[in-house]
Amino acid sequence: MSLSYHNPQRTARSAALYPKACEVIPAGVNSTARARFSGWDPYPLFIDHGTGAHLFDVDGNRYVDYLLGLGPMLLGHRPPGVTAAVVRAIQERGTVFALPTEDEARLAHLIIDSIPSVEQVRLCNTGTEAVIYALRLARTFTGRQKIIRFEGMYHGFADGVYWSKHPDLREAGPDDRPVPVPQGPGIPACIGEQLIILPWNDVGALRAAIEREGDNIAAVLTEAVMCNTGCILPEPGYLEAMRELTAARGILLIFDEVITGFRLHLAGAQGRYNIRPDLSVFAKGLGGGFPVAALGGRKDIMSLAADGTVSIAGTYTANTIAVAAALAALEELRAPQMYQQLNTRCERLYSGLEQIFQDARMPAYVVGVGPVMQVWFAERAIRNYRDAIRHASHTRFRRWWEGMLNRGVLFHPHAFENLFVSFAHSDDDVAATLDAAKATVADMKAHG
Repeated sequence: MSLSYHNPQRTARSAALYPKACEVIPAGVNSTARARFSGWDPYPLFIDHGTGAHLFDVDGNRYVDYLLGLGPMLLGHRPPGVTAAVVRAIQERGTVFALPTEDEARLAHLIIDSIPSVEQVRLCNTGTEAVIYALRLARTFTGRQKIIRFEGMYHGFADGVYWSKHPDLREAGPDDRPVPVPQGPGIPACIGEQLIILPWNDVGALRAAIEREGDNIAAVLTEAVMCNTGCILPEPGYLEAMRELTAARGILLIFDEVITGFRLHLAGAQGRYNIRPDLSVFAKGLGGGFPVAALGGRKDIMSLAADGTVSIAGTYTANTIAVAAALAALEELRAPQMYQQLNTRCERLYSGLEQIFQDARMPAYVVGVGPVMQVWFAERAIRNYRDAIRHASHTRFRRWWEGMLNRGVLFHPHAFENLFVSFAHSDDDVAATLDAAKATVADMKAHG
């Protein structure tokens, strides 16, 4: 059912631009997450520019930005150090050479120095590419074919993993033993035969699957924190059990840290939770807003790419822009006290929001770890995808989202996305967000 903004006058220019974009671009946007059917109903906002922790739309509205490009803007919009490094690299060196540069090895050393589980690393262009190559390495290294992945997670749009992201529960099988469901048409059904879909946060289901098919399983592919069905934290002991169970059967553990990498900790979620996966994938937090990804892990696995046994290729891989951006971003992220200051600011935001909901006696709560969070409008805890489907209120979330938008706070309108905090957010931004939240929750209570 189509929705409408309660105050359409404030986004009138976006409304006018949208049908014109639809004439030449399917759905008027260039990614599903920006589409009307993904929550930007009746039309997405059209952006003019971003600066630091703020976005400005074409109607002149200014927002405290927690969308952050769906995560890449960890240092805020147009971070001066990264921007200057990229401009300098283009002006002084060029963009694409199809030959290595000294800076590529410098960047690899920085990544390896930051993340204990990474002994060697290859750069990629996107998280999707890195996941494809990680699975290729895992299957080659183990000689096995099947991959375990978890319902409600997203690991990129490749046919081999674009399954059971947000499946219809009528098609998804029983709670304790889901069946693979392709994210849409056009994906060959035979690919599902190589996937084992499991519920998140269920050690018993993971143990049973490994006991049942362990000799056929090449890898477990997982986020360390579920960040593609809102924000769902691993329960105590869950990641440790996953590491123990996979290691005991020679199954590789692959952490998809596209969202959590360099965001929760300099060493990513694995650094925060003190788990060592065999392979890891990084992207959004790595490039300071520029497209770059990395795949790294144990040297004995990564060495399969050394002689071309496993091909890891790409014309634009390790281009000058990507390398310069990542080098500059990592230099900033490695500065002393960076994460401590950010986490303190995030805790102030989370506790402030919790207090607002508690004072209003509203069935809502905040789940967050470091600078990634979501607000669940639910009567009970959400511990996996099916809980989110069954118990989270999207209607209340829409009202919350639009109330915050009208008060100058921007994040994604879908309850299964996240709010991201950047290093550019200030105490004043947090205070303004909490003021907007207090007014929005009061309005929600007043109008039922």
